This record gives sequence, structure tokens and C-alpha cells, in this order.
Amino acid sequence: MAIVANQEAISDREEQRHVLRAVVASCLGWALDLYDLFILLFVAPVIGRLFFPSEHPMLSLAAVYASFGVTLLMRPLGSALFGSYADTHGRKRAMIAAMVGVGVSTAAFGVLPTVHTIGVLAPVLFIVLKLVQGVFVGGVVAATHTIGTESVAPRYRGAVSGLIGGGGAGIGALIASLTFYGMSALFPGDAFDEWGWRCMFFTGIISAVLGITIFSKLEESPMFKKLQEAKARAKAANSAANAASAAPAAGGKPVSPVRTLFSRQYRNILLVNLLLTIGGGSGYYLTSGFLPTYLKVVNKTPSETAGFVLMLSSIGVIVASIAVGHLSTFIGRKKAFLGTGLLRLFALPALALYMPGVTDTVQLALCVIAFGALGSIGYAPLLIFLNERFPTTIRATGTGLSWNIGFALGGIMPTFVSLASPSPTDIPHTLALFLGGISVLFLIGAMVIPETVGKLDAPQEPQAH
Repeated sequence: MAIVANQEAISDREEQRHVLRAVVASCLGWALDLYDLFILLFVAPVIGRLFFPSEHPMLSLAAVYASFGVTLLMRPLGSALFGSYADTHGRKRAMIAAMVGVGVSTAAFGVLPTVHTIGVLAPVLFIVLKLVQGVFVGGVVAATHTIGTESVAPRYRGAVSGLIGGGGAGIGALIASLTFYGMSALFPGDAFDEWGWRCMFFTGIISAVLGITIFSKLEESPMFKKLQEAKARAKAANSAANAASAAPAAGGKPVSPVRTLFSRQYRNILLVNLLLTIGGGSGYYLTSGFLPTYLKVVNKTPSETAGFVLMLSSIGVIVASIAVGHLSTFIGRKKAFLGTGLLRLFALPALALYMPGVTDTVQLALCVIAFGALGSIGYAPLLIFLNERFPTTIRATGTGLSWNIGFALGGIMPTFVSLASPSPTDIPHTLALFLGGISVLFLIGAMVIPETVGKLDAPQEPQAH
């Protein structure tokens, strides 16, 4: 009996270690993925001058955000490719390949020549590299946004959703803030325009190194293992039937996850999901994503002060996302979306209009923390909600495409804000209008979706949209 009990204890500890590794890998993978994207947001004014120079600073800034949007628009393609691979061959292998691709492509930005060196070819190379990076970023989402939540117990899925989706974003922004803070101190003034921004991009190689060293030790999620076991049993049964009948079994080549997702059975589910992901993604990129530029261009905040304030904001995002994600397990995903949507509708535009007049650093920091947290809590339960909408056979593809299409459209919102603002003083009003509009869209999605708590363990049937 003692031997049996000891074996069970060892088995439980090993299972707990697997769960912890899966959650850490998902969170860290998404954090490093977003870190690689955030680097551009932190150096947007510098990149605008070096790669997209213009007599009008707002047009130069808009061009940088447009190049960021190009990356986001390629993410659905990455989700389709890597998501299909993850649903067929495993989340782990897809994650490693995508992480290495993101890290290498990010580091490559550090060696690009500028407009002053090769002229118009410089922005062309910059955008091409952003396209490549976008494909790999989309692949990371497909793997990280499934393996973690598939591995944990039901009572922790909401918290893990917030940790990976919002917390991972906060950690990524925090690492980017620390890097920016350090590089600004290491390369002050004009030196940052020369080498500081390049060194920030060079740090992206960390993603590739970690993708190989850490994620290679990760195991597949229990749900994917069960799916593979079921496929193996079905294959064995078909082989036995073929041998007995000496005739080929009925059926042809398995339908791809992408084709299944866009079939009549799941198409409407995908479309309804986009209301939340567009609203959530827009809220994120118009708050945490736009804050580095907002502080520099609107508030004229010194770089080191801005870096420190943004670090505090990132910590606020992590805490708030985990809390709201966990709350959704108790009150339901739908009520969590409705509550955060209403809060965002009134609070975000108000903060956008209030912050330009803030001169006190402490008060500004509190506003920035609240602004970033409110922009992220809306999508804290989104990851697990999307997982609960799809069966294991197409979950990575369905979650990845739902997330990436929505966040791709949301990610171009800062470009529209920049273009719609004739001068920096117009940004707060334009931003407030955009934040109000996307909050309404988010609330519409929250009202029409079904409740999904517990659906991850339910029979794998499509849900009503």
C-alpha cells in the first residue's frame, strides 16, 4: 500500500509540474512574442525619422503604426498555417518553430540600413521584414493560447486565461519597458538614434534561444494527447476492418482544420467571436499599445520617466487581467465581458481626455496604470472563452484565427488615430472617440455570445452562436 501511495504521490507531483510548465511556457511565449512587437512601439518616433521621414511628424508616426499594422494583418495567415500544424502534429512543435522565427526576424531589424543610407529601399525592407515577423507571431498565438488552458483544472482556467492573454501582454510590455529604460540610459540623447534602437531589436534573439531551450522540455496538453490516442484507436480499428474485409475502408483524406473552421458548422461562431476580439484588441492597442507614443507626443514626458511609468502600468495590467480572468470562472464569461465593457465605455474616453492636463508625475502614473488596466481587462477571459468555443480537433486554429483577425484589425486603430489627428493636441479627443466606438462594439459582442463556462470538457459539438 505504501508503495502504491508513493507512486501516486510521484505521479501527482509530475502532473503538477507538467501543468506549471505548460502555463509558464504559454505565458512566457506570449510575453516574449509581444515583447518583440512592443519594441517598435517604444521606438516609434525614432523609426519614423529613420525609415519614414516626413515634414509632418504625425504622418511619419502614422507610417510607423501602419508598418506595425502590416505585422498584425499577417497574423491570421500565421494562425492558419501554424494552427493547422498544431491541431495535427501538436501545440509544442508549433510553438517552438514560431518562437524561433519571431526571435530571429525581430533581431534582423537591428541590422537594417536607414533611409539616409539606401534611400527608399529602407522602408521597403522594413515592411517586408514586418510581414515575415507577422506570420510567425500568428503562429505563436495558435500554440500559446491553447496548451496552457488545456492543461489546467477547470477552476483555474479563467485565471490562466488572464495570466496568458492579459498578463503575458503585461509581462511583454514590462520587459520592453525595462529594455527601453536601460537602453535610454545606456545610449542617451542622439546616441539612441544611432545604436539604442538597434540594440533593442537585437534583444529579440532571446525569444529564439528560449524557444529552443525551454519549450523543448514541454509536454503536450492532456486534451491533445487524448485526441491523438483516439485517432490511433480509430486508425487501428480501420486497419483491422480492412484486413478482415480485404477492402479499403470508407472515407478519404481528413479535412483540414482551416476548412472545418470556415464550414457552415463553425463559420458563424467565428464571426461572432470577432466582435469581442476586435473590440478587445482595439482596446488594448489604443491603451497599452498607444501609451508610449501618447506620453512622448502629448504629455512630453521624458524618456526615463515614461519608461518607469510604463513599467508600473504593465504590472497593473498583469494583476488586473489575472483578477478579472479568475472572476469570469465564478460569474461567467458573458457577465465578465458585459461588466468590463460598460466600465471601459465610460472610463477610457474620460481618461484619454483627462491625461493631457496632468503634470504631476504621481498623478500621471496613476492615470496611466488605470488606463492600461482598463484596456486589458476586457479581453482577460477572452482566451479561455475562445478555447471553449471550439473542439480539440480545431481549437488551435479556431482560437488563433479568432484572436489574430480581431487583434489585427484592432492593431491598426492607432494608425487611424494618428491620421485623424492633424496635430498632437488633437490626439486625446480623437483617441476618446475611437475608444468609445470600440467599447460599443465590444458590448454588442458581449450581449450576443452564449455562456461557455464548462464547455471545454463538454462533448465536442459546435455551440450556438
